[in-house]
Amino acid sequence: MADQPLTSRGAATYQRILDVATQEFAQHGIAGARIERIVAAARTNKAQLYAYFGNKEGLFDAIFFGSLERITNVVPIDATDLADWAVRLYDEYLRRPDLIRLATWARLERRPAGHLVDGRDRLDDHKLRAIAEAQAAGLVRQGDPFDVMAMVIAMSMAWSPVSNVYAATAEEPSEVHEPRRLLLHECVRRAMAAD
Repeated sequence: MADQPLTSRGAATYQRILDVATQEFAQHGIAGARIERIVAAARTNKAQLYAYFGNKEGLFDAIFFGSLERITNVVPIDATDLADWAVRLYDEYLRRPDLIRLATWARLERRPAGHLVDGRDRLDDHKLRAIAEAQAAGLVRQGDPFDVMAMVIAMSMAWSPVSNVYAATAEEPSEVHEPRRLLLHECVRRAMAAD
């Protein structure tokens, strides 16, 4: 990343760029995002954006890696109740669809195979330890803790903004969401129960 803002005005511009670009990348992806739209909506110019972020890819990286902790840790895991964790993930996708879309664009445009981020940037070690401990205690089915985590996350995304079947929104009434939460909870509970 290039220069960091030093003044309060520069910091405000920097934050406006991040806020606008987050929505732009979430909606259009890396290839489809347009610097012209970002600078216009952020009330700045290309020179300022490039001074802070270097280029469009640097801007996406700043947003993605800045959001990565929220994407991966905003919903703390309780490996003794993976069903509840899945439901809380579902609710987070409703609250912040832009974050799951950013992760999906990173998958589609940057890392089509393997882990979404390199090992040094991964933030899931504590989740994997928690799952392994729950397995050792006989509370969660056996299997690679990473695969168990991946399956629970996949189930929680059944109605997420990147679902290829149906994307739920926070604007839908609670009587639509509650049956989904109950179904998700029951399916994860049964799938992840120790044998």
